[in-house]
Amino acid sequence: MPTPTPTPDPALTNPTPTNPTLRIGPHAVRPPVVLAPMAGITNAPFRTLCREFSGGKGLFVSEMITTRALVERNDKTMQLIRFDASEKPRSIQLYGVDPVTVGKAVRMIAEEDLADHIDLNFGCPVPKVTRKGGGSALPYKRNLLRSILREAVSGAGDLPVTMKMRKGIDDDHLTYLDAGRIAVEEGVTAVALHGRTAAQHYGGTADWDAIARLKEHVPEIPVLGNGDIWSAGDALRMVRETGCDGVVVGRGCLGRPWLFADLVAAFEGRTDAYVRPTLREVAEVMVRHATLLGEWIGDESRGVIDFRKHVAWYLKGFAVGSEMRKRLAITSSLEELRAGLDELDLDQPWPVGADGPRGRTSGNNRVVLPDGWLKDPYDCAGVGEEAELDTSGG
Repeated sequence: MPTPTPTPDPALTNPTPTNPTLRIGPHAVRPPVVLAPMAGITNAPFRTLCREFSGGKGLFVSEMITTRALVERNDKTMQLIRFDASEKPRSIQLYGVDPVTVGKAVRMIAEEDLADHIDLNFGCPVPKVTRKGGGSALPYKRNLLRSILREAVSGAGDLPVTMKMRKGIDDDHLTYLDAGRIAVEEGVTAVALHGRTAAQHYGGTADWDAIARLKEHVPEIPVLGNGDIWSAGDALRMVRETGCDGVVVGRGCLGRPWLFADLVAAFEGRTDAYVRPTLREVAEVMVRHATLLGEWIGDESRGVIDFRKHVAWYLKGFAVGSEMRKRLAITSSLEELRAGLDELDLDQPWPVGADGPRGRTSGNNRVVLPDGWLKDPYDCAGVGEEAELDTSGG
């Protein structure tokens, strides 16, 4: 595993947080660090890696599960909600548009003891979700949001229900303050805000001021901040600047599961534990990640193929060469992956170019919505069970 070495980040030379605790219902999350649900990424193998680096500290959420697929016991969906025995608490994120279907899914989770915490997705900006009125489009319909939250909270019993959202559809249709109040009124345990609108997708800079405004607006429950946390220093800065109760980390850990070691160290006030792995250490993690995927899927080749999407993230900034990057991105066996990595100069130190933004960074100013969606924020006509996606994972 990568060896911790000192960091020059000034935010980490005098960290003020002293390992604060985030309360999610009966669960104490200490330090207050959450792995963001990411479709096709935060499956059990990736969560395992992140938990190992964090020493089991933090909260690690499944990728998005669609409520219709769960209720119908879709095979892929039932695979996605399998948790390792060491995962405590077990955290599932649900996507749904129809209150009845959401209620059925939540009751199923509670009655069959499938998870210990339920998070609801009102933040996804991708067209196949927003065109159904889901994800980041849904909070615009205030009454629909309220109905979904009411069904979820009532169906969850003793399980805590949280929600993740964006600022709104675009700058002319901001919803996060109204949505925060509705969440409080309906018994939601905590809210997480990605400081971007749906129209921004992942472009531009996250609006941390919006996180601070939400914290002031809903003092009754914890508020978590999300957006542009690329390092442990960024996490500490977000807490200091916004007053939020915890951080949600998404794209920053792509190809860097050891970021959770940094985050734990920072929140615990340690200044000498910033992970800067050599390429050799990164290669070891890559092979382990691919191995875990194969074991989880039950097929080594399929595991390595699923791992391909991670290759560019792990190798960001290293001197690898375009041809070798392409070759590693089409491997289909662990032996082939190891052989390719062994041809590299594995003694390369962590490159400066490996820090900073990763994953999707481009904006997209067009939000695909159902016809007439913006005409009336309180009219929910035309939204029903048929709007539910029938597959999971985003």
